[in-house]
Amino acid sequence: MKKCITLIAAAALLGSSALASAADTKIGILMDITGPIANFIPPLQNAANLAVKQVNEQGGLLDGNAVAVYGDTTGSSQGSVDAAQKLANVENVPVVMGALMSGTTIAAAEAVFIPTGITQISPTATSPAMTDMKDNDLVYRIVPSDNFQGEVLAKMVLDEGINKVAVTYVNNDYGVGIGQTFMDAYKKAGGEVVAEVKHEEKKDSYRSELASLTKGGAEALVVIAYAGDSGGKIVKQSVEGGLFTRFIGTDGLRDDLLIENVGADALKTSFFSSPTSPADNPAQKVLHDAFNAEFGEGADKAFVDQTYDATFLAMLAVEKAGSTDRAAIAAALREVASAPGEKVGPGEWAKAKALLAEGKDIDYDGAGGAYDFDEMGDVRGYIGKFVVDGDAYKQIEIMQ
Repeated sequence: MKKCITLIAAAALLGSSALASAADTKIGILMDITGPIANFIPPLQNAANLAVKQVNEQGGLLDGNAVAVYGDTTGSSQGSVDAAQKLANVENVPVVMGALMSGTTIAAAEAVFIPTGITQISPTATSPAMTDMKDNDLVYRIVPSDNFQGEVLAKMVLDEGINKVAVTYVNNDYGVGIGQTFMDAYKKAGGEVVAEVKHEEKKDSYRSELASLTKGGAEALVVIAYAGDSGGKIVKQSVEGGLFTRFIGTDGLRDDLLIENVGADALKTSFFSSPTSPADNPAQKVLHDAFNAEFGEGADKAFVDQTYDATFLAMLAVEKAGSTDRAAIAAALREVASAPGEKVGPGEWAKAKALLAEGKDIDYDGAGGAYDFDEMGDVRGYIGKFVVDGDAYKQIEIMQ
């Protein structure tokens, strides 16, 4: 089954534009396929591919098929700009799902998508810096800002009876945004940050940073970074040195790679926050059943719900616009995502297409919940609390 998953993702990457006919519509998929979050990517590629497959099986997009055209940011700002330029100016996509990391999402938006009038929907970017971007109402995300997640994480930590922490966060849009928000909320609620270190990416050793963080008698180390880069190294080196025994992280650390590299035993008292879906959401079960039927596994991986929903929403906006006109698509996104309108959910493309053809309003409620964008393109949402359970993560609480 894993071989099947790999082949499907590779086909989407290698053959997209070549397979498109004149009647087909290209959908840009901008992902951080290589780089610090590469381990997250395969199930997210599958989520995007599933949305496209369902659309094509249920009547297609506009007068032809939807064709996913992938761009790889390489997990860097320059790589993101390069990939975005190809999507916008060579592939001429009318809408883009992605990117995933905050830094790559912002870089692509500012350098390419805003100037070219392309609507961009990120399923995972959380930096508060996105809220106040001068984006001409073109940049959206369907996960809560780190302003929200940081406050929720502070409550989680204090609810655990942890009153003194050390904090280290990576020096990028993601780390600085959530790190500062967490510390402000934690201190305001009575917690004490006994040590704080802003660290750089791509270093081999973080032992000097850890030496500073151990001062002050912290009960836990809060690490806001990616498991595939500095975050994973800091936890591993801390465990190897016997410096901390309890770690608290955000979605960047909620990566199977952390368990593989550190071991479940070393993480048994740790916990992690991550955007999640509402409890008992029937739309989530619909997606997960379809996903696992197609790929055999992986529906429970981080951000599968949001990636599918963002891809589906991008195609709904195109169908609502009735063309690949970029301005029309930008105007249509809010209309298909929010009330009023008849509810449609994951996999219900034929229903949505028929309703739009009749001139009726639709309101997409996805596997990740409802997406009612505010004036800045942000949404409120849900944050889950996750612990390590064997070789995977288990959600034990949801906070709205």
